[in-house]
Amino acid sequence: MKPVLAIHGGAGTIATSTIARCRKALREALAAGYEILDGHGASLDAVTAVIVVLEDSGLFNAGRGGSRNTDGKVELDASIMDGRTLQAGGVATVSIIKNPVLAARAVMEHTKHVLLAAEGAERLARSHRLDLVSQKYFVKRKRTLHGTVGAVALDRDGNLAAATSTGGYDGKLPGRIGDSPLIGAGTYADNRSCAVSCTGIGEFFMRAVAAHDVSARMRFGNQSLLQASKAVMGKIQTMKGRGGLIAVDQRGNIAMPYNSRIMYRGSVTRAGRMTVEV
Repeated sequence: MKPVLAIHGGAGTIATSTIARCRKALREALAAGYEILDGHGASLDAVTAVIVVLEDSGLFNAGRGGSRNTDGKVELDASIMDGRTLQAGGVATVSIIKNPVLAARAVMEHTKHVLLAAEGAERLARSHRLDLVSQKYFVKRKRTLHGTVGAVALDRDGNLAAATSTGGYDGKLPGRIGDSPLIGAGTYADNRSCAVSCTGIGEFFMRAVAAHDVSARMRFGNQSLLQASKAVMGKIQTMKGRGGLIAVDQRGNIAMPYNSRIMYRGSVTRAGRMTVEV
């Protein structure tokens, strides 16, 4: 099985001053993830590596670049899922964890739970010696230019994985939780079908159970990855929602449909060809 990797930097607004830096960050993230896959590493490790790079960049609405709520505070969400075992983990409304995706993975691997929020998630991160930060760490800007980050991968053993990380959206109410940390809404992976990561206005993706719906359409409706992905985005469109998703199936096919003005995205195909698009 030849490895495949797809990533996104969210559905957002183009700022000409940051396009070059965003492209560079996406390429660095792809390189970090594909190096693991090409070296016979696991898809779970690859998507984790991708998200860490994008969280650390400060260019996207995740990690260091997370948006602020009405109190002016950054609250972050993230999740990860293993398509081989259907194990998953997520964290929500965390504000002192440098890399929420690592905390989400800690929930998956070191607890019997799937989702931890706020202080409970931060306590777990501290107990596993994850890097913690103050609010001064986060980039200050008038508004977030770019969106949620995500990654989906297929490794050489045929295992799928997905991960998503976000800061929500500017001016959200304190305590608001979007689709990104919710398994089946913003993130889903199942070796029997596909791996999915969503981006956009999370309330619509939650109501559509978007990520799982792509998988369900493939498994029970005999739809292809592209058909299922487009159908789900069509449902989001009917609900007057905006955003997009990235997905890869068990054969290594990639789909990246969106109905927003733009979506930051990139991939490495089965042939090893890397592309980044804005």
